[in-house]
Amino acid sequence: MRRELKKPRGIVPGAPRGEMEHRRLAPSPALAHRVAHFWWVRWNLKEPYVAMTLPHPTVHVIFEPPARGVVHGVPERRFERQLEGEGFVFGVKFRPGGFSGLVDSDVRALTNRGVPATEVFAGVERLERQVAKASSFETCVAAAEAFFALPALPEEAALVRDVVERLEEDHSFVRVEQAAALAGVDVRTLQRLFRRHVGVTPKWVLARYRLHEAAARLTETPKLSLARLAVELGYADQAHFTRDFTSVVGRSPRVVAKRVSGVVRGR
Repeated sequence: MRRELKKPRGIVPGAPRGEMEHRRLAPSPALAHRVAHFWWVRWNLKEPYVAMTLPHPTVHVIFEPPARGVVHGVPERRFERQLEGEGFVFGVKFRPGGFSGLVDSDVRALTNRGVPATEVFAGVERLERQVAKASSFETCVAAAEAFFALPALPEEAALVRDVVERLEEDHSFVRVEQAAALAGVDVRTLQRLFRRHVGVTPKWVLARYRLHEAAARLTETPKLSLARLAVELGYADQAHFTRDFTSVVGRSPRVVAKRVSGVVRGR
């Protein structure tokens, strides 16, 4: 049986009126060197709802029937999408650096862009049709597993992948110099490697992961002290943290915490 993954990070909490399901499944060992997981969101709403997610340093291949598949590079701003009525989206989330070598240029060329999947993967039209007719998440995953045959990840890209995933898990890394030391290279080399294989800078990655952690903690503990949270995440002060958080999330930490409290009370 496939491993169902824990609740995703980076989703700004809300309270849609109706049904919404968000699931994630781990890939097979044959794809795990490049693919983080498969995901889908299914909804049946009584009124329109704006879903918001914080950006990750990863490439996604997204299928939303009846539209064609799209390869989405790293979005440097939060993603917002109005959902209404009934529908679903199926996606393949690649690991950081996991898309390297699948396009002719640096992954940076995809940043803030979406390109048709047909421009990257030959024969993907069949997968698009299978997803469009799918009746379940598992059906989509099986079709994607059968379609994707991904080459080994170059050694340089694998190094970057492992560094980025360490930064996601270990929040003691707050400076680019620390990330460079982890990779065993100088800062300029690390910046070049990130542009080539991830599509964004090491500074951007560190900043976004700090905000992911902040959003996760506020979701778990809405009454958490913002001053204490700012210090624990390596910010100079609460004001700096609040500015960064509001700029990326679109809401202040206090507003997000109040919204979480309202969602919990409304369950």
